[in-house]
Amino acid sequence: MSAVISTPVDLLDESAQLGQIILQSEVFIEYKNARRRMDEDEEAQRLISKFSAEKDRYEEVQRFGKYHPDYKTISKEIRTVKREMDMHESVAAYRRAERALEELLNEVCGEVAGIVSPTIKLPGNNPYFENEGSGSCGSGGCGSGGSCGCS
Repeated sequence: MSAVISTPVDLLDESAQLGQIILQSEVFIEYKNARRRMDEDEEAQRLISKFSAEKDRYEEVQRFGKYHPDYKTISKEIRTVKREMDMHESVAAYRRAERALEELLNEVCGEVAGIVSPTIKLPGNNPYFENEGSGSCGSGGCGSGGSCGCS
């Protein structure tokens, strides 16, 4: 990558080069391979489909919350199905690879932001954002369309 960038087009070219470097990284290649293994794993796909169906049921129950007659049953079922899906080896490997890629991208963004200005706020280094997606249902879990962290 060149040291001097004089136009927005040069900046976009440099960004594209950085993207290509990331796409060739070991972290991204492992992510891509883990995704392929999970996509080709029939049991993993069955568990993902089962979780998706349970999630739809859960979202329907969430409209009424604890007042729905099936609230406790469906809440327990979705946690059980989610745990079963998350414990499956190819799904777990994919999640680990996904986290590693996310960490790499956060590091790259942090480096770029730090070069621009040390006062730039990023979700990865801001305590306000650290709990987002942390796994509790109250922060984007089962009923919000985010990844559920119910246990």
